[in-house]
Amino acid sequence: MAILSTGPIENNAVSGVRPTQTVTVRIVKRNAPGSASISIQGYVLGATRTLYVSEVIEVAPNQVVTRDYFADLNAYEFVFITGEVDEDELGISVWGKTSTGQLVNAHRVVTHEKLSSDV
Repeated sequence: MAILSTGPIENNAVSGVRPTQTVTVRIVKRNAPGSASISIQGYVLGATRTLYVSEVIEVAPNQVVTRDYFADLNAYEFVFITGEVDEDELGISVWGKTSTGQLVNAHRVVTHEKLSSDV
């Protein structure tokens, strides 16, 4: 089991509009036997840390799962808890997007680059 986190992501408004309006989470299960159970938790960060996304999904071998979540917030964090699966079998990425669907480079988090197991 692994616990992976994006860490806190600031999304402060610029000229009255926050850069990220939605977050896309993409999970890839590489070719290994059996499915993987992934818990996705999204938190609003402020004076307190409040859970606003809670979903458990099953990902089959060679399957790609994409989920979109609301993110028009001042700050947020996503945490992923994997079941009994090797971390090398999964690829998880988080992409901030504008209201028109454009990627926000500052809000891009990819497993092998930045997701940490420090929660």
